[in-house]
Amino acid sequence: MILYDETIKQVAKDGTPFPEVLRKSGILAGIKVDTGAKDLCGAPGEKVSEGLDGLRERLAEYRKLGATFAKWRAVITIGKDIPSAYCIAANTHALARYAALCQEAGIVPIVEPEVLMDGNHTLERCFDMTENTLLALFHALYEQHVRVEHTILKASMVIAGKDCPQQASVQQVAEATIRCLKRTVPAALPGIVFLSGGQGDVLATAHLNAMNATEAALPWPLSFSYGRALQAPALKTWKGHAANVAAAQKAIYHRSKCNSAACFGRYKPEMEQEVLAA
Repeated sequence: MILYDETIKQVAKDGTPFPEVLRKSGILAGIKVDTGAKDLCGAPGEKVSEGLDGLRERLAEYRKLGATFAKWRAVITIGKDIPSAYCIAANTHALARYAALCQEAGIVPIVEPEVLMDGNHTLERCFDMTENTLLALFHALYEQHVRVEHTILKASMVIAGKDCPQQASVQQVAEATIRCLKRTVPAALPGIVFLSGGQGDVLATAHLNAMNATEAALPWPLSFSYGRALQAPALKTWKGHAANVAAAQKAIYHRSKCNSAACFGRYKPEMEQEVLAA
């Protein structure tokens, strides 16, 4: 579970540190360490994630608190004449520096170069920009002496912008994403997890399933690290009312079950009826 600075330092009612509560439930505690995407100087419309200052000391503290992995999110926007090579270089350099510091601290780094869905760009343009970003990322990781065998990639899917009039099919997204990853990601990487990036919960599951259902031999397992696409159904059910907690728990369990099946290419649309029948 990815925590924030304030949550990793919280304790349960009996005084047990929150990471220990998670560990006893079989859940590893992770920590988000970037401090957010800020305007990139000299690059209108582009962002760079900050948080490298003091990171070595923060990681040492998080390790003592029980963190076993960390996450740093970079934001790549597709638009007119962007992303620039400058933006991609600035973000991938920061990701690599963060990853190197994580490994120094004994923490597994998750590197997340998110290519945003915002905009009207085509699937093909998303492919090109994702390819450029991943090539730059792994070159930066190599330059910073990061061991890819001890690193996880949190990747965007290759998908048309949400305002693009021509949306790709589930199979087209799966095929384009796999083709892009095979071009850019070293086989030594132990795993890739996908972010949902604003996709609907069912569609994100279908895309992941289509990638894992392919007969192509892949060097890394493909899994999920969804935020909105995992939590949204539960939050919608809960609505902040105690009386809805049990139903909300069923909703998040169902979504997790569907995504887990998708990791093996075993998800079926009929599974969506299970939550309705529960």
